[in-house]
This record gives sequence, C-alpha cells and structure tokens, in this order.
Amino acid sequence: MKVFLLLIWLLVLGSGEGVAQNRYFTRAGHIWFFSETPIENIEAHNKAVSSFLSFDTGELVFSVPMKNYEFRKSLMQEHFNENFLETDKYPRGTFKGTITNIQSIDFRKDGVYPTKVTGTLTIHGVSRQVTADGTLDVKGNRIGAKSTFTITPQEYNIEIPLLVRNHIAKIIQINVDMQYEPYVAKQ
Repeated sequence: MKVFLLLIWLLVLGSGEGVAQNRYFTRAGHIWFFSETPIENIEAHNKAVSSFLSFDTGELVFSVPMKNYEFRKSLMQEHFNENFLETDKYPRGTFKGTITNIQSIDFRKDGVYPTKVTGTLTIHGVSRQVTADGTLDVKGNRIGAKSTFTITPQEYNIEIPLLVRNHIAKIIQINVDMQYEPYVAKQ
C-alpha cells in the first residue's frame, strides 16, 4: 500500500499548483468481472475504483477496494469476500502500469484511440505482469478509458472449493471503464 500511495504522490506532484498538467483522475471508476459456466453466470460490479493517468509518461495506476464488488446474490458476495478473495486480509487490488503507445495519442484532438497497456496487477497478495488492449476516448477535457482482459483464479492463488468449482469459470473476464477528469491539486 505504501508503494501505491508513493506512486500517486509522484503522479500528482510536479506542477505544484492548480491543474496538474496532463494528469487525470477518477474516484468513481467502474470495473466488473464476468464468469460464465453451464451451471450459472456470475457478475459483480465495483464503481469505487480510484485511478490516475499521466499523459506525459503514460503511467497508469489503479486502486480497487475489493469489498466494493456488488453481486446479484448476497451469498455470492459473502463467499467472494470471506472465502475466495479474503478481503479482510487483502482489501485492495492494484495495478501499476504504462500505456505503451502513449505517443500515438493526440490528447488535443477528440477521437477514440487504441491503446496497449502493460503493468503489474496485484490481487489476493499476488502480483503478475499483464498486457491488455483498450481504448482512450478523448472528448474535450474528459477522457474515457476502456479495456477487457482475462485472468484465472489460480494465477492469483484464489482457491475455489470443490463444491462450487463447476459454478465458477476457469477464465474470468475483467472489464474496465474509467471516466477521467483533470486532476486539480489542492493548494
């Protein structure tokens, strides 16, 4: 967590006052996941994701409060928090990475731009390198960012009990939808 806070501090400082040039932020990002099996589909949404994006460097950081995922069934949410993700022990997921093709995006011109993101995703205390394709939608001083990628529970040492193993997909689809606004440093 200290590393994540240091990253945010480094991203938002720089210009020192007013709008932090080319730095954008959200506290209401939306990440959801989807698991599809013949037995049942499971979907959960989290609309409390914080993220910083620097257009100068392409740096991108996320902090995901894991207990904020909401499920259709309360029992699924309870199992997710207590048995699978152990959110009392691992309260946040994080991502620290870079938009590797940031130089090909013209932030002065409205449009939808393809992106390639690479970085470290940490879930359940396990950090792994991930790469994903996405888009940045530039509209004036607002930036939308979207991506879809997949993970497996096993990659992050998430143990699925035998009793419910057939209810949860072996590959989980992760969807990201952020709406960034210019970051304004407090004076």
